[in-house]
Amino acid sequence: MKTSGHSTQASVATPVDHRAGVAVETARFVAAVKDADLATAVPSCPGWTLADLIKHTGSVQRWFSVLLRARVQEPPRTRDVDLRLPDQEDGYVDWLAESATVAADAFAATDPDLPMWAWGADQHARFWARRMLFETLVHRADAELALGLRPTIDRPAAVDGIDEFLVNLPFAAFFAPKVAGLRGPGRTIRFRATDGDGDWLVRLRPDGFGLDTAHPAADTADATVRGTAADLLLLVYGRLPYDAEVLAHEGDEDLLAHWFANSAF
Repeated sequence: MKTSGHSTQASVATPVDHRAGVAVETARFVAAVKDADLATAVPSCPGWTLADLIKHTGSVQRWFSVLLRARVQEPPRTRDVDLRLPDQEDGYVDWLAESATVAADAFAATDPDLPMWAWGADQHARFWARRMLFETLVHRADAELALGLRPTIDRPAAVDGIDEFLVNLPFAAFFAPKVAGLRGPGRTIRFRATDGDGDWLVRLRPDGFGLDTAHPAADTADATVRGTAADLLLLVYGRLPYDAEVLAHEGDEDLLAHWFANSAF
């Protein structure tokens, strides 16, 4: 991952090495699924099996790596990539491990501060490493949840991941169209970590929404959800409901319901 100073989070977060994080999270993913039945359903990704989850994650890593090597300056016209996907699913786990090596090679060949097209807020190569990390981390958690395991998420990565999600969500409507419905007359939602620094205030405006960074720690909010950074990361990605036992919420429940009904990524 990155160590860019582009976080808009209220508190100063521990820097995270996004590039190294991709390798770490892929290794954790591989360890979770290496002896699993790849036909196992993944409840947090309805309709998918572990095989689908592995294929998606490795494909994302290889696709982003192609973008990095091409140093794209405009939206790509095609997503056709030689994925080198094995013919048989029993080769998928090793293929996923190799995908992280493909990504590492692309990272090594690309300056993270290189200006590049990106669909989100940060128009530099580092956007893709950061995005790749959280695609990998969240889907590793999906695999573990499918196998009845409680995901462990490093706190610095969780804090950075919440920020990355909320910073980029306003730009995601082209592939997550419900995001366009996140509007309101200045209504606010706070996400607050209970295990250290981490406070995000989202403001819904008539023309859209975004993080409010002026004085978020001092402001009150119309609705608030509190939990550990790891649980908040799973929350914003829809892997936990806001009324889960590990979370606490208060304020306008209709506002929370509206947010989570339209913020699926």
